[in-house]
Amino acid sequence: MKQEEQRGDAPMSCYSDWKEHVTFNDGGPSPTALMDTDRLKVVLVGVKAGLMLPHHPTNEAVYHFLSGTGTMTVGDATYHVGPGTTVVVEPDVHRGINAETDIVFLGIRAMKPGD
Repeated sequence: MKQEEQRGDAPMSCYSDWKEHVTFNDGGPSPTALMDTDRLKVVLVGVKAGLMLPHHPTNEAVYHFLSGTGTMTVGDATYHVGPGTTVVVEPDVHRGINAETDIVFLGIRAMKPGD
């Protein structure tokens, strides 16, 4: 369930159950935008077992894993990820995710002008 409210000039959203908003796609990662502004992007991403989020560089980002298991490669390092794992990545560092089981993560990325 998504709840929205307005405080001053800033609208706020509360997602009481992320499972209601996550989607999966046979073709690859399936992001659901929870916030998309000129400064910050927040997505809920489902990746089906056996699929991957291809390696790519981007702005600094935080990945918080909600369910499933897999591996995340950041630069030359590979990490086992699962529920509760948080990975913080510096800007312009290549990163990618391989899903061993259906995996869900919250991705938070700083945006640069023109992104």
